[in-house]
Amino acid sequence: MDTTMAEASDKHREALALLERGAEQIVPEGGLLEKLELAEREGRQLRVKLGVDPSSSDLHIGHAVVLRKLRQFQDLGHKVVLIIGDRTATIGDPSGRSKTRPVLTLAETRRNGETYLAQATKVLIDDPDRLEIRHNSEWLDEIGFEEMIRLASTYTVARMLERDDFTKRYEAGVPISVHEFLYPLSQAYDSVAVRADVELGGTDQLFNLLVGRDVQRAYGQEPQVALTTPLLVGLDGVEKMSKSLGNYIGIAEPPEVMFKKAMQVGDDLLLQYAELATDLDLSALADQLASDPVGAHRTFARALTRVYHGEGPIAAAERRYDEVAKGAIPDDVPEVSVPAAEFQDGTVGVLRLATLAGLTASNGEARRLVQNRGLRLDGEVVEDATLRLALETPRVLQKGKDRFVRVKRA
Repeated sequence: MDTTMAEASDKHREALALLERGAEQIVPEGGLLEKLELAEREGRQLRVKLGVDPSSSDLHIGHAVVLRKLRQFQDLGHKVVLIIGDRTATIGDPSGRSKTRPVLTLAETRRNGETYLAQATKVLIDDPDRLEIRHNSEWLDEIGFEEMIRLASTYTVARMLERDDFTKRYEAGVPISVHEFLYPLSQAYDSVAVRADVELGGTDQLFNLLVGRDVQRAYGQEPQVALTTPLLVGLDGVEKMSKSLGNYIGIAEPPEVMFKKAMQVGDDLLLQYAELATDLDLSALADQLASDPVGAHRTFARALTRVYHGEGPIAAAERRYDEVAKGAIPDDVPEVSVPAAEFQDGTVGVLRLATLAGLTASNGEARRLVQNRGLRLDGEVVEDATLRLALETPRVLQKGKDRFVRVKRA
């Protein structure tokens, strides 16, 4: 091997080592290295696809696992093709689900897609040379009945039923609609439309990614390499990270909230979070975790906050965390002005105040909070649900350990 070939091979193996960090599975084995070498020989970028159905407008660091992997491809000089599945979202992806998912309208998926892009570019390089944004309604709305039949003919029902979630539903007698079979085929057609070299997804997407390989082959294209990333377990340590379960760290959350939640990650999950959500040296962090667990969590919390907010806010976020942990009331708490109409005989009830402050949804919820000793006033537990306040000076209401609102007269 001449020097130039040896250098190219070393470069590609270094790139492969980077891309394999935090990857769950790469199919076929050795395929990604071949793609990297082929792109080098042909003097072009790899086209690295991620299809997302914007069923929610808010992203958390679980979503960002695959986005960070895409960013690595960008840093290596390749182009990410981010497909907003505005049309496939109206079908509903059944992956990992025991029943049909409620579908969204095209307008809903497009609204969510705009917010998704704004948050995704916190991770991805927003440069046309490295990022191509597409909506799959561009081609799926145009292919027509004849082409849809051709697409459907590339796969058999038996192979569809090999998918784990379909198998379980079929055996349990849970209905499977024919339109659900169209989801993986439509996602696969996306790969044909953009001529994907590589497609990324979570581990629950492996079947869909492999269908993409088969359908590309049926359309005369070289099949893509499928790369999956793990599904990040939520802060509860049990369920997959999800906003609906409240076990998430949002990538758009304020730095003090992100830092606090990062400190709540369990010891047994810290290294996985660090691997999938940061670029920390895992060996060094493991050593620190063994000798100084709190220090290791701080190292992670600083690194995670830095990813999404930069260096500037880290010190203040950590200081706020420490103040709250010691029972102090931070200086920078939101303020709510209470309108004069809320006062009767110059006072307002504490339950009403909690609701006006946004700490509770109703006076009934506020009453239950007081009964459970979960509401504080200026640091002291509120024990009397009938307490009334004149608010001659601003007062601080606190729900739980770290939700504070300063209330004052308008």
